[in-house]
Amino acid sequence: MVNVREGLIPAVLGTAVTTTGVALRNNRNMKPLITGSIIGFGLAHVVLGAIDLVEHRH
Repeated sequence: MVNVREGLIPAVLGTAVTTTGVALRNNRNMKPLITGSIIGFGLAHVVLGAIDLVEHRH
């Protein structure tokens, strides 16, 4: 298996989800609560992934 640093997958996933949420903000059919929740969910993954990356540096 490929050696992937712990925390990299959640950080990348969070970036993709956050980008999707930001792109959906301009969609008038989506309520702001939904897009805000998607952005928050993505940002939470980015933060948790970054914590894992910093914590497991060696």
